[in-house]
Amino acid sequence: MEVRTLDDSDPLLGSSKLLDAVRKTVGFAQENDGIGLTKGKAFNRKVATWAAENFNWPEYSAEKLLRIQKVLNEEDVIPVLALHELMISMRLGRHVKGKWQFSKKAEALVQTPGVLQTALTKGFLFEFDHCRLQRFPFIAPGNWDVWLNVINVEAHSGVSEAALLKTFYGVECSGAGDREFWDHCSFLVWHVLKPLSWLGYLEAAELDGRHPSSDRTIYTKTPLWQKTFSLDTDDELRPVAVH
Repeated sequence: MEVRTLDDSDPLLGSSKLLDAVRKTVGFAQENDGIGLTKGKAFNRKVATWAAENFNWPEYSAEKLLRIQKVLNEEDVIPVLALHELMISMRLGRHVKGKWQFSKKAEALVQTPGVLQTALTKGFLFEFDHCRLQRFPFIAPGNWDVWLNVINVEAHSGVSEAALLKTFYGVECSGAGDREFWDHCSFLVWHVLKPLSWLGYLEAAELDGRHPSSDRTIYTKTPLWQKTFSLDTDDELRPVAVH
């Protein structure tokens, strides 16, 4: 598959939450002589709280998270955990004397957002171990060539998690205690759908509570997806009907 690099000034890059978070975090580190760490080498509470207040991540905003707990640690703000682990995986920084320091390469990349988005796409989709973010690391079969090509068609006009699970794995929910279904659902969400959404390639719309939970989130490809990926299934796409 081809991953195209967009111009640095392309407004579509604004839909990538992860790109925005990396650029902001590098700026924060430059202004504060690095990022403070806990004894366990996680980003400290100051950074976790700052990120919840400043990242473009409504579901992990400080307003929402601080309703549940009084302080925020790295593991409480999943985008911070994801960013930290990803930067380690991509070797864009290191832990030095109680602080996280971004590399010169990372500082240069934030000046070219189109190139950085491509690097994050390859690093977060194809090379990152998403089990680091999933509490119950069940692994289902599949690869990005299959996932992207199928989602390219299925999410052209919107598709639910349940529909994708049936397409990929042939599983359907038989109830709240259906362990096989929910294991596959958790895998698909954390290994495939969230990464694509966080990079700005899928838009997730929540339906009302009358729908089953696995049918409640509808994923649709964004214009950034259309402009970034060149896939084998592109020839199968049909115009989306507008009502």
